[in-house]
Amino acid sequence: MHAIQVAKTGCPEVLTLVDVPTPKPAAGQVLVRHTAIGVNYIDTYHRKGMYPVPLPFVLGNEAAGMVEAVGEGVKDVAVGQRVAYYTTQLGAYAEYAAVPADKLIPLPDHISDQQAAAVLLQGMTAHYLAFTVYPIRPSDTVLVHAGAGGVGLLLTQIARRRGARVITTVSTADKAELSRANGADEVIIYTKTDFAEAVKALTGGQGVHAVYDGVGKDTFEGSLNSLRPLGMMASYGSASGQVPPVALTELMRRGSLVLTRPSLGHFIATRSALLERAGAIFNWVASGELNVLIQPPYSLADAAQAHRDLEGRGTTGKLILVP
Repeated sequence: MHAIQVAKTGCPEVLTLVDVPTPKPAAGQVLVRHTAIGVNYIDTYHRKGMYPVPLPFVLGNEAAGMVEAVGEGVKDVAVGQRVAYYTTQLGAYAEYAAVPADKLIPLPDHISDQQAAAVLLQGMTAHYLAFTVYPIRPSDTVLVHAGAGGVGLLLTQIARRRGARVITTVSTADKAELSRANGADEVIIYTKTDFAEAVKALTGGQGVHAVYDGVGKDTFEGSLNSLRPLGMMASYGSASGQVPPVALTELMRRGSLVLTRPSLGHFIATRSALLERAGAIFNWVASGELNVLIQPPYSLADAAQAHRDLEGRGTTGKLILVP
C-alpha cells in the first residue's frame, strides 16, 4: 500500500510517499481502508520531532473509511461497515491501517466520510474544552484563539450554544469575517492590535472567564493578561512552539488564575466517553447545528503541501487527505 513515511524529522519535505506492506489485523484489531484522512497540528509536532517517535514511522491518527477485515475476537464491527477513528497510535497517512476495534466509531448514514475525518478530533477537542475543562456557563465571556481554524470555528459555535459571549483572534480581515459568520461576537485581528489590550477594552477592563489557546508560545503571555481574577486558561496546543515555564506564584499574583494543559486522549479514555463526545458532534453536524468547514482535499501524495499550508496559517477550517 501507499503511505506517507517519516525517515528523519524536520520540515515538510521529509514526508515521503513509500510502498509498505498492508497491515494485517491482529486479535482485537480491524483493518480499515481509508477514504479520508484528517490533517492535524499534532502531525506537525510528530514530523518535527517535538513529540519523539521511533523512526521510521507513518504519520497520522485520524481517518474514516471502510472495514476490510477483522481480527480474532472482534464481534461488534463487520466487514463493509463505515467507521471513523482517532487513536494515539500513528499510521493514518496510508491507504490502510490496523486499528483497535474499541477505538472505532460507526458512522451514521447522515455523516459522510470526509465530514467524519474533518470533525472527529477537532470536534471532540472543542467538546471537552467547552463541556469539561472549563464548563461554559450562560453569560460567560470566553476568548478563542485561531478563531478561523478547525478547532476555533467549532469551539466558537459550541461556546455560543452554551450561552457564552465569544471573542476570537484571527490574522486577517477575511478570517475575521469567517469567524463572525460562525458565531463570534467580537473578532480581534491580532496582527493589527494587541489582543490582550483589546480584550480588556471589550470587557470593561475585567477580562474573560476563560481563554482557549491552541497557539502556544506566541499568545501565552497575552492570554494570561486577558483573564479576569479566578479565570482559567486552557493551553491545548503549541502551533507557535512550546510555552515557557511559569511560576505558580505568578498565577496567584495575577488573580488566582487556573492554568491547564489538557489532551484529548484523557477525555475519551473510556469507550463510553468516546462514543458520547463523537455522537454529540455527529448529531450536531447532521442537524445543521454545527457547521464544518473543509478545505478542498489534498491527495495522499501531497501531504507535504498540506503541512506547508497548515503551518503557513493561510488555511481555514479542516485539511484532509484522500488516498
